[in-house]
Amino acid sequence: MDIAKLALRGVVGGLFVGHGTQKLFGWFGGHGPEATGAAFESMGLRPGRRNAIAAGAAEAGGGALLVLGAATPLAATTVASTMITAIRKVHAPKGPWVTEGGWEYNAVLITAMAVLAESGPGSPSVDSKLFPDWHGRRWALATLAAATAGSYLIDALSEPAPEDTASAGDPDVTAAAAEQARFAKEQATAPHGS
Repeated sequence: MDIAKLALRGVVGGLFVGHGTQKLFGWFGGHGPEATGAAFESMGLRPGRRNAIAAGAAEAGGGALLVLGAATPLAATTVASTMITAIRKVHAPKGPWVTEGGWEYNAVLITAMAVLAESGPGSPSVDSKLFPDWHGRRWALATLAAATAGSYLIDALSEPAPEDTASAGDPDVTAAAAEQARFAKEQATAPHGS
């Protein structure tokens, strides 16, 4: 039994299940797809709701696979991709330190995913029984490459901001925009930010 890998998978995977379900269902103090989608819109991830659901599914699904040690390279890719996107969209301009809203925590998680893809999930795990060869240097490199490509693909699939001259000065629209900006700022100051 690989105690350290089991603990890593259980903690990181379990927390990502929670993090994803915050986006998908508003569980564990999350904001659900509508409010998370509004924050994503303010970060240029349009349509926001669709991107919030995709991020939530990647986090919850990837986290569940990590806990099980199943399809570990895929699990690591989905988790790493959301963290790369969080760095690119929120944390990069703030420098490395999490105390300033930076990207250090995200980088640690990305590195942990690469380590699991390279070394495997350990035992007990689904992969150790069914896919014992699904790990190694090439799997780790593929995980990092696919996670990076997936993060940038989000930009390519995002829609441009709509031109909205009709609602300029509308107090309801202004209040909604202020609430979206407040939520986006709140999300940006969280350690993980995605």
